[in-house]
Amino acid sequence: MPSPLDPSTFEPAVPAARPATTLRARNLHLQFPTDRGALQVLAGLDFGLHDGEIGCLLGESGCGKTTALRAIAGFARPQAGQIEIAGRTVCSPETWVEPEARGVGVVFQDYALFPHLNVTRNVAFGLRASAPGERDTRVAEMLELVGLADAASRFPHELSGGQQQRVALARALAPAPGVLLLDEPFSNLDPDLRERLALELRDILKRCRTTALLVTHDQYEAFALADSVGVMEAGRIAQWDTPYRLYHRPETRAVADFVGLGAFVPGQMVQRDGLASVVIELGALPIHLRTDQAMAGAHAGVSGQVTVLLRPDDVVHDDESPVRADVVRKSFRGASFLYTLRLPSGTTLLSLVPSHHNHAVGEQIGIRFAAEHVVTFPIENSGD
Repeated sequence: MPSPLDPSTFEPAVPAARPATTLRARNLHLQFPTDRGALQVLAGLDFGLHDGEIGCLLGESGCGKTTALRAIAGFARPQAGQIEIAGRTVCSPETWVEPEARGVGVVFQDYALFPHLNVTRNVAFGLRASAPGERDTRVAEMLELVGLADAASRFPHELSGGQQQRVALARALAPAPGVLLLDEPFSNLDPDLRERLALELRDILKRCRTTALLVTHDQYEAFALADSVGVMEAGRIAQWDTPYRLYHRPETRAVADFVGLGAFVPGQMVQRDGLASVVIELGALPIHLRTDQAMAGAHAGVSGQVTVLLRPDDVVHDDESPVRADVVRKSFRGASFLYTLRLPSGTTLLSLVPSHHNHAVGEQIGIRFAAEHVVTFPIENSGD
């Protein structure tokens, strides 16, 4: 009988299998002819989504995000690069698969519901090749999934915007697409509905285990819905990451500026007793994490000067703090105030403060820095 410590009694650890990649875009380049020459819209777009993952292309108008969605759907053909869906190449210089053969569902910005068809017939539209019994069962499943079983006989004009969006989603999901594409799906809804519906949509997609790609310019929609977000700039992805890391660990100042509110303040790198810190007007900020230290050292260069990103939740209201700032603007957000604060040097900061701390414009309050990490950028990129 082998000893309990005999290595032969142990099975080698089997690494967890990584989910297969359902959608892969490789180095996509796409340009359109114009009167002034070729307009480059996609310039090396590259990303992937695993099975059941929800991704988002986030960016300002004109960054190429909608064109990327159209290329994946098959409505626009890139001049270079490759698109794979469920392991099959659907677009390359040598290969082109028509949109209807890609196994892709699309929810359009305006929902594109048929006004003369009721909810049931709208959802059943993509199931025309199915047997009647199977089609009816699938439609019922989809309407139950999106919470519209009681609205089956109603017409689009009898529904609210949120209900129309759910019908469009049910219709796109009914054929069980390999990938679901969503083009600004909440843009026609009231702002107070968007985040709630984004969370509901996420729940639906996760229950269906559907791989989905959203495009939007609204970071709150992106953060509420997506597992991974790619911030797009000039036809390429500047950073592909989780929403948390995009907000707290932006890799460039442009990404930091686009994702979330914040202020950029000058700082000076110092080394004391083996600990790296950056000194700003609020005081010395110790840099505990090695990754932050390496980034700050690379950004500081010979001069030791850096720009520090301070998010509103990094600047904490503290009546006991010796550091004081003037309230120059305030925005009531229900549970909190967003204060714009001015330091003695004239530098402005943002601070998110619980709304029971109701200070008047012109009042001076105490503040301190409170964050687990310090995000820095090169000083030459600073300036508001």
